[in-house]
Amino acid sequence: MRAARALVVALLAGLVVGVAPAGAARECDGLMVCIPKAGPWVVVPTSGSVPRPKVEFQLACPRRYIVGGLDAELSQRAIDVSFIGSLGSPVNPGISTTTYAVFVGSYVGGTAASASFRPHIGCLPGNGGGSRIPTAAGVVITGHPTTRRAHTVRVRPGGSTVSQACTAHERLVDAYEAFGFYTRKPPSASLAGSVSGTLTTNGSRAVVRVRADAEISSVRAVVQVQAVCASAR
Repeated sequence: MRAARALVVALLAGLVVGVAPAGAARECDGLMVCIPKAGPWVVVPTSGSVPRPKVEFQLACPRRYIVGGLDAELSQRAIDVSFIGSLGSPVNPGISTTTYAVFVGSYVGGTAASASFRPHIGCLPGNGGGSRIPTAAGVVITGHPTTRRAHTVRVRPGGSTVSQACTAHERLVDAYEAFGFYTRKPPSASLAGSVSGTLTTNGSRAVVRVRADAEISSVRAVVQVQAVCASAR
């Protein structure tokens, strides 16, 4: 797996490039058949430590669709956004992407009260991907040793616990949590700070203990917990 820049739309080769209205997201540019889908404003940590803290957020297409284009809106320019893509040739929907995209965001500026990005994906009817050419004996080609399982729920005032587990034949190798706001504009520092969470792991389960202030009741806020799972064999 590798990170590829998400601020440039992933295009299908050979399709006519369209022009999006000024200021609009470009996740469907160049795609003749495309369903756009927008996520929430995802809160990005603004700590100045090195390495910079990152946030991951998974956004999925409707059933039987695959990701064909990506874009992101930023609350400020000093936010670096990429997505996790698969190795393969050609770089293409169904090969580099699947039914969902995992966006990775980090803040690379100076002092900031808050930062956030809103991910966008353009979804295409899924027709399957290409195949890989076998390599020489003794060489392992890249594949998909991990599976990302995500659980997204609405946040309400008070305390709550959200979890996501691997299957019985998997083991947990990593975990992430993210908070997002379905608002027209990026959340203010006050709103972004009205929710917090503590991520822990318990065996093959990722658990986030969420705490939200009363301010959250006026908007639709979500928390997503991701469990990165690998085969237990």
